[in-house]
Amino acid sequence: MNQIISWHRLLAMIAKEFIQLRRDRLTFAMMLGIPLIQLILFGFAINGDPKHLPTVIVAHEQTPFTRAIVQGLENSAYFQLVATDLGEAEADHWLEEGDAQFAVVIPAGFAKKLQRGERPQLLVAADATDPSATANAIGALQQLSQQWLQYELTGALSSLNGKAQPYEVVIQRRFNPEGLTQYNIVPGLMGVILTMTMIMMTALAVTREVERGTMENLLATPVRPLEVMLGKILPYVLIGFVQVAVILSLAKLLFAVPFIGPAGWLLLGILVFIAANLSIGITISSVARNQTQAMQMTFFFFLPSMLLSGFMFPFRGMPFWAQQIGELLPLTHFIRLIRGIMLKGNGMAEMWPHLWPLLLFLFAMLLIGVLRFRKTLD
Repeated sequence: MNQIISWHRLLAMIAKEFIQLRRDRLTFAMMLGIPLIQLILFGFAINGDPKHLPTVIVAHEQTPFTRAIVQGLENSAYFQLVATDLGEAEADHWLEEGDAQFAVVIPAGFAKKLQRGERPQLLVAADATDPSATANAIGALQQLSQQWLQYELTGALSSLNGKAQPYEVVIQRRFNPEGLTQYNIVPGLMGVILTMTMIMMTALAVTREVERGTMENLLATPVRPLEVMLGKILPYVLIGFVQVAVILSLAKLLFAVPFIGPAGWLLLGILVFIAANLSIGITISSVARNQTQAMQMTFFFFLPSMLLSGFMFPFRGMPFWAQQIGELLPLTHFIRLIRGIMLKGNGMAEMWPHLWPLLLFLFAMLLIGVLRFRKTLD
């Protein structure tokens, strides 16, 4: 009677699988690399409580009270002063471009009203496009503001240093007054979907042709290699815009996400971003030997893009080294660009700091992909 399982044959199959895995070094590297990247990113890079947020000061008067407020902000772990002598228009520009997270405005006559006991207002404007990035800082602001003037309110002003705060802190959440997470998530989700689908579809489409041997048949025709590449890529540009149309329609109909920026600049930014992702797909297809490897490499690129771009977690909450990696990823700049256009109404002047890194990435990856693709075909 034959045995159900032959241990000799089973061990031979296991040994054969290990040998095949050893030959497929890329797959083996992915099996070790992906868990390692996840551990490092989630363990060290992800932080839901960002601190040292860039803050600008608009001081319409210079008094001991003004200096005490500025000193209190400097001593706080949540705020990092990057400019202290701006006008209100300049501060608004810093918020619109995303260079500052907060703008503190000390109005004219603040000291006189405070001394007369009239409880003046202190305006704090926050870039609330990402509510999670400012929530803890705003919560801490209410407590910290009660301590800023405790050493100034002495002598004749000691009566103001009581339980009630002698001035009112007015929080103005710019670009997302209600703090709705949909306003932040939905535009970013467009970038995440385009990143995943554009890279994966392009990488698989080209790799499939090479794996099946049909690429050689295509090149045997009068069609040139560049025409083959463009013919494989351009249909996915159209598919990408179809996805964008669906996402924008649902964002407006289901989530009432505002769209206050120019549509032309939005389409330009989307086109550049789609092209950048397609260039990544071309590069992956020139390296991967089969469709499985193409899928693995796509996920290998997609994971840090999603975690380090500011889509899931506040970008300024990550350590410096993680932010530097994030600055190299197209999704990081696209999320800033798309949120700026849809929520802030940004034009080309505000778009350009995020558009030129996408263009640079596009040309660099396209050059690498074309060179490797030609080498593969040879």
